Amino acid sequence: MYLSTSRASDIAGNTPAPKGPVRAVPGTVFALGLVSLVTDVSAEMVTAVLPLYLMAGLGMSPLAFGALDGLHQGATAVLRLAGGRIADRTRRHKLVAGTGYALSAACKAALLAVTTPWSVAAVLAADRTGKGLRTAPRDALISLSVPPGEQGRAFGVHRAMDTAGALLGPLAAFGVLWVAVDGYEAVFTVSCCVAVLGVVLLALFVREAPPPAAAPATAPARAARPAPPPVRTLLRLPGLRGLCLTAAVLGLFTVGDAFLYLLLQRRLDLPAAYFPLLPVGTAAVFLLAALPVGRLADRLGRRRVFLGGHVLLLGAALLLLAPVPAGAPLVFGVLAALGLFYAATDGVLMAAAGPLLPAGLRTTGLAVLQTTQALARFAGSLLFGSAWTLWGPGVALGLAATGLLLSLVAVAVFGGTRAERPS
Repeated sequence: MYLSTSRASDIAGNTPAPKGPVRAVPGTVFALGLVSLVTDVSAEMVTAVLPLYLMAGLGMSPLAFGALDGLHQGATAVLRLAGGRIADRTRRHKLVAGTGYALSAACKAALLAVTTPWSVAAVLAADRTGKGLRTAPRDALISLSVPPGEQGRAFGVHRAMDTAGALLGPLAAFGVLWVAVDGYEAVFTVSCCVAVLGVVLLALFVREAPPPAAAPATAPARAARPAPPPVRTLLRLPGLRGLCLTAAVLGLFTVGDAFLYLLLQRRLDLPAAYFPLLPVGTAAVFLLAALPVGRLADRLGRRRVFLGGHVLLLGAALLLLAPVPAGAPLVFGVLAALGLFYAATDGVLMAAAGPLLPAGLRTTGLAVLQTTQALARFAGSLLFGSAWTLWGPGVALGLAATGLLLSLVAVAVFGGTRAERPS
């Protein structure tokens, strides 16, 4: 059972929502969803062309690309913790998140000035630094805006809007490349403009989270407000420790979607101009499934749904390994499984952690969990890239699928789904 450490008075926007299958979410959740939608259009325009740009255009090896893909996951580890702690201590979640969004927008412009694989890697590391700064404060704003029992729905709405941007971004990149052959610079330019729009939307429409206490907002009260609890308080929350361990074990064998798209492209012998369309299929499934899966997690248990998502990822890997003809069934099966994997894991993990954390440490706690998962995926990407370089993509994927299967069994046997009820 989840231990909810926040009272109803700690929750922003705690007016009871209207009953029914579709209920309005607080304005903060919707505004952050809009910001994420626009920002993801920008980010996914770059991500959609990046594997081919680096490996085919700039000649990066699979091992180097594995290191870079891992950098996407792990380079932000310290910044996630720092951003989370700063947001909790200052209670300026919006300012910290906005700084991260602005840094990522600047990096999109910097991509126009770099031309070597490792200069691109340096810019992408800075971009991931911006993501590291903004992710935990943004998720804390969402978590603090809704009651514990509706965390999955709120994160589902946000992730659905975020994924709408992930769907539109590759389409925009495809359109730019269709007009401008090898027009990577054009993709980066449009991406930068869209990222700036996201920062403007954040500044205009997102409100700061209210203070945890319901005391009057007078100057003396603000001056006397207590400091957030020490970080070591997090170590005494067994539920959070269990989530971190689960995320780390499974993250170590989570194959990055960029690798799966490259493997699928090889199986299909897909022309480079059509490569950006592969993430569109994943994003479309994610978009349709994010809210229903979030609500399902609220009812059935978020850890169970999280584990189920990794079962789907395992299914995508097995499809690529199976002697299935290279055609529509293979494409639809892999992209659908990958989209459902993200719907069952991305927002669901944050929704599982939110009610476990006191309001004064909400951002720091989410950052600890995100950092744990990011470091595990960083290590996993390095291992996968090394295996690809040494033994080829098929052996690398087989090893990753075996590791993921054994990890799922271990997590299920040793408590990954124990005694959980929805909040």
